[in-house]
Amino acid sequence: MSTIQESWAVLLSLLGPWKFMYMSLTYLPSTVRQLVQEGNFRTLFSWPLLRGAWFSKFWAWVGPGIRQGRGERLTALLQGRISAGSVVPEQVVSPIGGIVLDIGPGPGYWVDIYSPFNTPEKQLKIYGVEPNPDVHASLSQRVEAAGIKDVYRIVPAGIQSLSSLDQQDNDLSSIAPGSVDCIVSFLCLCSIPEPEKNIRELHRYLKKGGRWYLFEHVQVKATWLKPYQRFVNIFWPQALNGCQLCRNTEKTLREAGDWERIDLTQPSEEPWHQVVPHILGFLQK
Repeated sequence: MSTIQESWAVLLSLLGPWKFMYMSLTYLPSTVRQLVQEGNFRTLFSWPLLRGAWFSKFWAWVGPGIRQGRGERLTALLQGRISAGSVVPEQVVSPIGGIVLDIGPGPGYWVDIYSPFNTPEKQLKIYGVEPNPDVHASLSQRVEAAGIKDVYRIVPAGIQSLSSLDQQDNDLSSIAPGSVDCIVSFLCLCSIPEPEKNIRELHRYLKKGGRWYLFEHVQVKATWLKPYQRFVNIFWPQALNGCQLCRNTEKTLREAGDWERIDLTQPSEEPWHQVVPHILGFLQK
């Protein structure tokens, strides 16, 4: 790649988050119009509720595209065939199976990824930990469409409430600390409250040998990019419902507890100058 091409690629990368926020902003007027037509003034005059409704409308458009573009790689991740950010032909860790915590599934754009694993030998039992009641109907529909209704249970709570729920509902007793085989998180740790506390809590739920498969966006590593990412993050959470660009999620995961194996890195196809970089891989307790 020539110097001019490289410079152009860096410029486009720096402008990328602004383009994404602009696309989100185009959904704000239609959200306001819909709320007025519905007479939903409670949501209209509450910034957190309005921001959530606005983001849901935007994500309904952009979410499926993000899912489609990552599907093959994330299927390989759950098959245990991701190493150093790339798909490999052989398993490097056990594939998904047993009791699974699906963290923040939202409207369910990713749930069909579990369909190939729903076999008798896998003995799947998936708990979708999703505190937003507004997306439960959509999540239920996609769970049914994916053919996993018999093994997928929506848990209407946040991570911080799991310990109390398992005492109130016998069906949730199987997700006691030290009993979970796998955790899956796709693009959700950027917005969970108290990330250090809640990621440590999730580590506590994994049994020894349990795996955490993840695909998350994280803080940039390049020193010169960090101030720019922090500047973008002044506006980013407002346009994307509280999503935080600058969380050092990889560090938080690594320090959450004892891990036997860690294979987390930026996907091989992402350039060094990406303003919204990701990590892909797994941790094994």
